[in-house]
Amino acid sequence: MTKRKDARGTVILECTGCIRNGVKKASTGISRYITQKNRHNTPNRLELRKFCPYCYKHMIHGEIKK
Repeated sequence: MTKRKDARGTVILECTGCIRNGVKKASTGISRYITQKNRHNTPNRLELRKFCPYCYKHMIHGEIKK
């Protein structure tokens, strides 16, 4: 039997504000979320608005490559 490809793939979302502005000196890292996306009907690069605990506000989190 053959293995079939799953339509949903796991992706990692990383805060674009932390990367662009550099991390504040008081903070210790970059905000990341793990989620899933449908490979068949989702655009190539997934971007969602999520809360960043290091920036203390809602920022756009973009998909990064594994």
